[in-house]
Amino acid sequence: MTHLQAGLSPETLEKARLELNENPDTLHQDIQEVRDMVITRPDIGFLRTDDAFILRFLRARKFQHFEAFRLLAQYFEYRQQNLDMFKSFKATDPGIKQALKDGFPGGLANLDHYGRKILVLFAANWDQSRYTLVDILRAILLSLEAMIEDPELQVNGFVLIIDWSNFTFKQASKLTPSMLRLAIEGLQDSFPARFGGIHFVNQPWYIHALYTVIRPFLKEKTRKRIFLHGNNLNSLHQLIHPEILPSEFGGMLPPYDMGTWARTLLDHEYDDDSECNADSYNAPAKDIEKDLSPKSMKRSQSVVDPGVLKRVDKNEEENMQPLLSLD
Repeated sequence: MTHLQAGLSPETLEKARLELNENPDTLHQDIQEVRDMVITRPDIGFLRTDDAFILRFLRARKFQHFEAFRLLAQYFEYRQQNLDMFKSFKATDPGIKQALKDGFPGGLANLDHYGRKILVLFAANWDQSRYTLVDILRAILLSLEAMIEDPELQVNGFVLIIDWSNFTFKQASKLTPSMLRLAIEGLQDSFPARFGGIHFVNQPWYIHALYTVIRPFLKEKTRKRIFLHGNNLNSLHQLIHPEILPSEFGGMLPPYDMGTWARTLLDHEYDDDSECNADSYNAPAKDIEKDLSPKSMKRSQSVVDPGVLKRVDKNEEENMQPLLSLD
């Protein structure tokens, strides 16, 4: 075991060896091979190429050198293409702070039975008057940056549960194709995290309709890991044990405290709202939402037409099949 593996338990070391092809005897060579590819992309500013940083990309791509480098390049390219998103990229930024305090994202105290961190989002908590969808995405990316420092999570990964209860049609109409594309590029294509499952619960009919918008941009592997449970929490419990879930998900624990993760990031600044005034909210984020300009997003610049959503019958939700069989 090298010093780069010092944060891993014996069980996770074995998992890294079996599932990710991680070999302590060749670890430094693997890292160097990825680092050597940096010169092939002079158009990208690689701001970090230290061993520990490159290692998380290797783990995210099961030590396939070229795939790890491609993810590393996309990570920095995404930041170059969306510079405004990463200005004031800190927990105390007004928009990010408000999103964090409303539970975007939340994180459960207990890991699942595979050692994965369980992230939760309560979609209806979004207060459109105080922060934008871009702020929510920034808060999620900032949180993942903090969490991925844990080598155990680099190996074991994450699970995401999104509760769509009380998420209105008006809120859903803000989920434009360009906004969804921005999120997909930032989370699926450009971040070194392993997502073992994405679970929708209590989703309304129009979230099913929105899925048809984003489906073409999802990798097959991602599509296979999306579960639409509707109101059937028993199917969720087959995959995530109720003993570690809060009561909102039919679990045995008390209701989730939305500020739990925010307090971890903000510490003593959690209750300090001096930076947060109505005039300072979201100015950069609103500019981003007006002009989501990367070339790769040209296919998705149109706004979701509410008429398209209305053509999906409200009663159709009961007849829609899950994206994955839960057998």
